[in-house]
Amino acid sequence: MAWIVALYLVPFVTGLMAAVLNVPQRSDKLQAAGALLTLMIAGKVAITVWTGQPMLLAHDVIYIDALGAFNLSLIALVGFIASLYSIGYMRVELAEGVISSKQFRFYYAFFHFFILTMLMVSTVNSLGLLWVGIELTTLVSALLVAFYGKSNALEAAWKYLIMGSVGIAFALLGIIFIYLSGMQTLGQQSPALNWTELVQVAAALNPEWVKIGFIFILIGFGTKAGLAPMHFWLPDAHSQAPSPISAVLSGVLLNTALYGVFRVYAIANVTLDGQAAQYLVFFGLLSIAITVPFMMVQHDLKRMLAYSSVEHMGIITLSVGIGGALGLYGAFLHMFNHSMTKSLLFFAAGSICQRYRSKQMRRISGILKVMPVTGGIFLIAALAITGAPPFNIFLSEITIMMAGFQGGQLWLAVALVALIVLIFAGMMYYVIKMVFGEAPGRIEKVSLDRWSAAALMIPLVLVVVCGWYIPPMLDSTIYKVSSVLQGAGR
Repeated sequence: MAWIVALYLVPFVTGLMAAVLNVPQRSDKLQAAGALLTLMIAGKVAITVWTGQPMLLAHDVIYIDALGAFNLSLIALVGFIASLYSIGYMRVELAEGVISSKQFRFYYAFFHFFILTMLMVSTVNSLGLLWVGIELTTLVSALLVAFYGKSNALEAAWKYLIMGSVGIAFALLGIIFIYLSGMQTLGQQSPALNWTELVQVAAALNPEWVKIGFIFILIGFGTKAGLAPMHFWLPDAHSQAPSPISAVLSGVLLNTALYGVFRVYAIANVTLDGQAAQYLVFFGLLSIAITVPFMMVQHDLKRMLAYSSVEHMGIITLSVGIGGALGLYGAFLHMFNHSMTKSLLFFAAGSICQRYRSKQMRRISGILKVMPVTGGIFLIAALAITGAPPFNIFLSEITIMMAGFQGGQLWLAVALVALIVLIFAGMMYYVIKMVFGEAPGRIEKVSLDRWSAAALMIPLVLVVVCGWYIPPMLDSTIYKVSSVLQGAGR
């Protein structure tokens, strides 16, 4: 229990200290140390779960199995890398007068509070507490979306709050319906909302209530995960937030919302004898398909990356819907790969937008000449996120396609291939023009600062290595995570 308390306490205290410490050079290093400590604690908790049994603590309030451990370790890892990248990024923003010292302190405080809310979601047993945790992620991250205080940022935060609130209201109704489905079996006590209780009696739950509850939760948490057609808040929020926050939003917040969907799916698909999977397939495929036209007509670099996140949340959802051991393995491998690749891409794009002082792609050209290292990494990350070999996303997408063929769902696999090819063509059209075009004369060549370089190198290594080879520890972890949903997969 001490490790769980530490897992909550470290980001909270780090955020408080960052808020009161008025020396930027100390404040940003301190917060990075706090993020590293959070990562170490999360790693300790995750390894304990993966090598032993799930944790059930504090009178069944805390529950961490392989799936929860996977999500919290991804949150802590991406959070740590983003904290490193933030040092170089926010120092430039402060030095150039884009933000004030007060905003500087505010940023680091709420950055760590944001990480804390996501960690809470991954460690609670009750669906009610899970709902509260996801609502808290919305409230805290909305402040970071509105961070710059400009009209576009405020509008994006407002849209995010409105859409998030509508979604969370749907999810609350869904949880009430799930609770009603188990009243005869589990009674009216509060443990009736515990996932560990519901999953054990899933076959005996009322199927009508479960069906309605799962659809409401899929729409509610799916809104937060950016699944189409509830995704409209996502491109605005991700493009207006500071780039390190965009990386955390795309890299792990969307996963955290999907985590809520998959928890309920593990119950619903058993109760409904495999029929819940069709809803995941529908929303997953729609999310991928709807990305295609938006990718073709984008003008804003960060909005293009945000639409790419809609695509990849769709791929993960579709893969879980396809199911089977291979489909579930492919889904969680893709979740890991997307977290690493999209974080890398947002970091590289953040440095580029900061240097060019624009997110408009027509104003960004000749990146390789102005920023040789960042430009090269940006190109690799763009190729990886579009599924080009030999990078990590290619491997997980191939796994998902094989799961479709193996499961006899040929049309799904063929549709996935066709849509991925179209998205690749649309995105690379803009990336090639930005990377290889003529550099504007007004922008001088610059080198990467050491903090940003360190932040880029960590995901870059994983993006490249995991395209060729899946480390045994990651491989066995993905299998254990998949096993949590095995009872629900078909």
